[in-house]
Amino acid sequence: MSGYNNLQALSDAGVAIWLDDLSRQRINSGNLAELIANKNLVGVTSNPTIFASALSNAEDYSGQVRELADRGAGVDEAVRELITKDIRDAADVFREVHTATGGEDGRISLEVDPRLAHDTEATVKEAQELAKAVDRPNLFVKIPATVEGLPAITRTLAEGISVNVTLIFSVQRYREVMDAFITGLERARENGHDISRIFSVASFFVSRVDSEIDKRLKQLDAPEHLYGKAAIANARLAYAAYEEVFAEQRWQSLEQAGAHRQRPLWASTGVKEPAYSDTRYVDELVAPHTVNTMPESTLEAVADHGNILGDTVSGTAGVSQQVFDSLSEIGIDVDDVYTVLEREGVEKFEKSWDELLRTVSQLLEQTR
Repeated sequence: MSGYNNLQALSDAGVAIWLDDLSRQRINSGNLAELIANKNLVGVTSNPTIFASALSNAEDYSGQVRELADRGAGVDEAVRELITKDIRDAADVFREVHTATGGEDGRISLEVDPRLAHDTEATVKEAQELAKAVDRPNLFVKIPATVEGLPAITRTLAEGISVNVTLIFSVQRYREVMDAFITGLERARENGHDISRIFSVASFFVSRVDSEIDKRLKQLDAPEHLYGKAAIANARLAYAAYEEVFAEQRWQSLEQAGAHRQRPLWASTGVKEPAYSDTRYVDELVAPHTVNTMPESTLEAVADHGNILGDTVSGTAGVSQQVFDSLSEIGIDVDDVYTVLEREGVEKFEKSWDELLRTVSQLLEQTR
């Protein structure tokens, strides 16, 4: 298949195609609307790294920066207003998609300040403030799946706020995320919220798992056949856990009351190893009721030469577990891999946030 047909095949297989990028230029130029019209795009994710990159193109933001500078806005306030404008405008571009999919897609994600990743109370407060500042029904507030993030996820959902849980690397943590989600919906119902209006995705990171494990395999001079297997196997085991949890009676009672399942979202699907196919984290992770958020280069690669063959995930749990059994046998400490990846993920976003603050501070100074 080629071009549009590859992306249509992906959509037909139950995969929602989202873009892992956002900028004011992309919104204002009509590029975002074009991707919706021509590339089956039904959502967007953002993170501090994406915004740091977007804000480096100062021209797109000069008018609003001038207004903020004239008003004497502080750096943190300015960053919040610059970002929430982009999120609101993108949410409006997706409004028709959001309506057409009954609220499931047409979603825009905005992450809480990554410096709060290990502070439950501050994360809950920030999530509520972001939801109020953006004031769009198709917003997902992004909360990291740290130990401290788990109760924040529950409490945010309990307030009727839709959540994108990010930085999930292990199946065990993913199970804890699903529990936090279900508990959040139970509390939301107790609090009188219409749970049919609350949505969530769980962002399970893919390529970084291969990067870290392949690095350790090289240090062990491990057999070639073990390379590049872990990330896809990990995600497939996560999907098996998803199928299990959402078949349980605890969930069924919520679903009968109108609740929507928390969909698995494959994140970090850009391929970092040149020896691997640039569409592997899409082709090999096709399953019903999932989301794949892709960098534009991956989206274009899939459209051009993806190999979409229907469901490539269901029924693969046994083979996927064998991959991890083999890795453990040769001495790969998989739990340590997940710990390192979560720590590095939080640190990377913190670094990008600092970069964002510096950029906006400089823009304000230059304008005043």
